[in-house]
Amino acid sequence: MSVKIRLKRMGANKSPFYRIVVADSRSPRDGRQIETVGTYNPLTKPATVKIDAEAALKWLQNGAKPSDTVRNLFSEQGIMEKYHNAKLGK
Repeated sequence: MSVKIRLKRMGANKSPFYRIVVADSRSPRDGRQIETVGTYNPLTKPATVKIDAEAALKWLQNGAKPSDTVRNLFSEQGIMEKYHNAKLGK
């Protein structure tokens, strides 16, 4: 089973709100999820991002692959740097 960390779209028409979720890669975008690790609201200026860093790091270390957008959000929050430093043993 391949696990991905990706965005799940919520909100009304033309006002998107996203949850950052861990899901099986075969499940649909807004389908079943394993765990919610954060939220992302692109409509606020600046965009609001709330991430549970411990849960995200746990899933990354267990082999979950982030989507491109989630990888960018994690990088902005410093989670990818923590993951790479932990991976290198620093």
